This record gives sequence, structure tokens and C-alpha cells, in this order.
Amino acid sequence: MGNRERIATVTTGLRRTGVVVLLLVLAFTGGIVATQLWPVHTQTRYFAADISVEPRLDSTVRLPTVVGDMEVSFARAVLPAPGLEGQVQVRDEVTDLLRQGQLRTSDLEPSPEELREAIDAGVAQLAWKFAAGALATTVLVMLAYASAHPTRERYLHAVLASGVATVLAMLVPGGAAYLTYRTDRVAEFRTTSLLSLATENSDLLAGLDRKADQGAVYVTNLLALSSAMREEFSPDAVEAPAAARFLLVSDIHGMNQYPLMREIVQTQDIDAVIDAGDLLNFGRADEGDLTGIYEGIESLGVPYLYVRGNHDGAFARDEGVLERMAQVPNVVLLEPSEGDLQQATVHGVTITGFNDSRYFNQRSEDYGADQSALAERFREATDGLAPSDVVLTHQPYAADRVGAGAVVINGHMHRRDLTGQHLEVGSFTGGGLVNQFRLPPLTEEAQEAAEEDPETAGELLGNPYSFDILTFGEDCAISSLTRYSYRNLVSGRPQFDDVSLINGRTIQPQPPEGRTCSPDLGVEVQPVEQIIDDSEADPTTVEVTPPDDAVVTTLPPADLPEIEDGAGVTQSP
Repeated sequence: MGNRERIATVTTGLRRTGVVVLLLVLAFTGGIVATQLWPVHTQTRYFAADISVEPRLDSTVRLPTVVGDMEVSFARAVLPAPGLEGQVQVRDEVTDLLRQGQLRTSDLEPSPEELREAIDAGVAQLAWKFAAGALATTVLVMLAYASAHPTRERYLHAVLASGVATVLAMLVPGGAAYLTYRTDRVAEFRTTSLLSLATENSDLLAGLDRKADQGAVYVTNLLALSSAMREEFSPDAVEAPAAARFLLVSDIHGMNQYPLMREIVQTQDIDAVIDAGDLLNFGRADEGDLTGIYEGIESLGVPYLYVRGNHDGAFARDEGVLERMAQVPNVVLLEPSEGDLQQATVHGVTITGFNDSRYFNQRSEDYGADQSALAERFREATDGLAPSDVVLTHQPYAADRVGAGAVVINGHMHRRDLTGQHLEVGSFTGGGLVNQFRLPPLTEEAQEAAEEDPETAGELLGNPYSFDILTFGEDCAISSLTRYSYRNLVSGRPQFDDVSLINGRTIQPQPPEGRTCSPDLGVEVQPVEQIIDDSEADPTTVEVTPPDDAVVTTLPPADLPEIEDGAGVTQSP
């Protein structure tokens, strides 16, 4: 054989090898695309997962969930295995456990047999789906090639090459996956976010009610200190008669700290609680039943004014939490359903507000546009209504775009702020357990370098616990705002942060004219649309008196005996 023939043979071999490699890549890509477009569904009794092959060779299985991610890394056997990803969902059966109050780890944990069956079924389906995608891709490519110069030989070569590429695509990555993804080859298991918190700090999840009771003693002392400071440094604020005192809270995030809130309500003569949303974590009303939040709200014994936050819905226009809150006797929903606004009047102080349109785990590129639309809708719905003293919403971006007679209030940011008439309320629970993370204790050398007390090593980190008390005088203007902040209630070691007393005139320089507020005026809840219609019918009337058939209710405390020390409230339908 001459040099020319040898070169031609080598060239032909390289070309065929290149074609096979190219087809192998195409087959692998086609198999991945098939599993991405049509994931394999497998399930246990309480959990389900949609599994797909990922375009990465890292021998890792990733399971992202709404409460954190799980990641399992494997030591490769020969070649790295293609990555796998499973979208995990909680099945509806878990809701039954929530309703029964029987949610325990032992209930949810699948048995080894159940888990093995789910894995085997998933792997088998994944294999044939990957093979079908790989074969379809290579066949289409080779048939397109053969059709350019259609001959029987070319079609036979196309079918043969497709089969070889598919087999290689199955054998190489499939064999690597088969040899790698075994329990004896697990190298590392990692969790993130709330899953990591629950794994590392399981002791924090127990006894939260007891810790709230313990914290109530601490905060009572904090309130007593604040009262002494006011008497010493702001006697005018103490002596001025108060028409209404509001406890401002936000971002409870599923933690039942209502024993603490009840202590504040009782010792500070609170007339109503104003909640700026994010009562829960995952948008399911059952979460509140599980933790006893709704019973805690009822136990406060005063009206509880509420707007929905982005964690209080599980999907777009989800009103499940609103419907559950409407069943609590002392709850006042400022927007019971979309576009249905209500105005609450507490001792003459008027409060309106609107819900957040976002929901838990929402993905969006432009939150600002959504919030601007909410603010615009609120402005249009209240056009013709005298400015409310207080306007309440969850998101600061929306709060910046509406006005109020005295103050606009929002939450969401888990930190407190005050700019002009825009008041941002911090988190009453520090953001809930989702934002309470325990750091590992420092080594002796690190403690010495940081001069850290070994007794506090490994303390929780998170946002401060924060609440405000907003007081209105008899002239219906803000007389004072008192802001409280502390830490480490979950760990059982509360730590004082800050108490500040703000003169109400710095927020609302001019009191409203011609108005008087007083506890004698009681509590009213009335649809905004009805107030506007009544004022348009009789524009000369200063105080709107609803007709006999109006859905307005003013009740004395005695009409709600089941609410302890409560001001009665009945909502409009």
C-alpha cells in the first residue's frame, strides 16, 4: 500500500470517527432534551419528583425544593456521571396531616422499600426516555444527511450510524451513572436554607410557644423601661389623652408568638393590631392551623387589621389565607378579595389598605410594575374618599406610590425605617425561623482573636425582633410613635437592642381640621365604595351616616363574649 492509499485510509478513519463522535454528542444532547421536556415522574406516599438528566458531568443529584435544596455528591467509579435533578413536590396527602395536626417527621419519612421502589421506577423510565430522545435525534440528523444524496446505501449507513451513536450514548454516560449512583459511593450530602436550618438546629423547632411566653416576661420589662423613659423625658406625650393606640407588626412568618403579642396588647392598652402581611411562610392556610396562629390572633381580644403579603398566597390570586382569616372573629380584612376594599374606623381613626399581588416562590422579572399597578388601582378605587389616616400595604414599592392623611405603613423588608410619612415596620419574629440561623461555635483560637465570649458562641443570627406602638390623640393626629427592637428570643436569651420615642408632629406636622377622635366612637368597618356613594349622594354632609341597610357594624365589647377584653368587630361581607 502506497503513502497515498495509507493517507486516504487514515483520513477516512478520522472522518468516520469524527462522525461517530459528533453523532454521540447529538445523541447525548437529544437524550437530555427529551428528559427535560418530558421529565420522569416518580413518587412515594407523601412526596413526588419530576426527574431529568442535566447537561453536566459532576456525578451529583440535586433536589431543589421551596424550603431549601438537597444535593448528594457521589464518588465517580470510572467516568463522571451526568448530573440528575429532581423537582420535588409535597403531595396533597400531606395536607390531610396538617388538618389533623399530625405532621411528624416519622409520618413523612418514606420506608426503605418505598424509596427503593420509587428510585427503581424512576431510573427505568429515565433510561428508555433518554434512549428514545437520543435515537430520534440521530435518526433525524442522518436521514436529513442521506436525503441530500438519496441512495439505498446512504440510508442504510444512516440507520446503522444512528443505532451505534445511540448505543454509545447509552453505554458511556449510562454505564457511568449505573456504576456511580450507588449508596456506597455517596461522598457528601448537603442542604441549604430552611432544610439546613432544620437539619442543624432541630432543637429550635420545639417549644416555640414556651419560648414566646418566656420572651413575654422580658418584653414586659422592656415596655416598663420605655414607660419610665417617656415619663422622664417626654411628659407631654404621656399626659396627652390618647384616642387610639395601635400595635404595628409585620412578617410573622409562621411563628406563633401571640402569647408575647397578647402581653403587649394588655399591658400597653392597645386598641387594635395592624399587621402588614407575611403572616405565613409558604402561602398555605393550613400552616396557620398547624401552628395555632389563628387561635393566637383571636386570643388578643382586639381588632386585628390585616393585608396579605407575598408569603400569604401559594399561586396567583390565591385567597385561601384571606378566607381562613375571615373566619377569625376579630380579624378585619382591608381587602377581603381582589378589588374589594374596606375602611376600618377605630375610635375615629380611619384605616384602609390593599393586598400584595405576589405569592410565595413567584418568579418575575419586574416586581415594580406589579406594585405600581396595585398602587394605581388603590388610588382609583379610593378616588372621592377622604384620605385615610393610615394606609396599609405589604411592599414598600407600592407604599411609596400612595398617600395618607397621617402615615403609610408597609412591612416586607424585615427592618424598620421612617421617611417622612412612610413608616416601614420590622419583623415581629425576626423573619421567623426562615431567617434564624445558628453559627457553629468558634474554635478557641478564633474566639480569642474575636474576643468572643465562649458562653455566646454559636448564637443565632437573624433580623432583630421589632414592633411599634402608634398613638393618635383626640385631635385625630399622631401624637407619638414608640419603636422597640430586641434579639435572640428563639434561642431563649433575649437581648435588648433599642427603644425610641418619636414625636408624632415629626411624622404629621399638621393635625386634621374639624375632627375629634375618642374611644367612645367605637369600631366600624365599611366598604370603601359605599362610603364614596354615600358622600356623592349628600356632598354637604361632613360625617357620613350610613342608611339602615348598610353593612356597617359598631359593636360594644359585650357583644363578643368569646373575645377577651375585646372591641367587637363584624366585617362586611
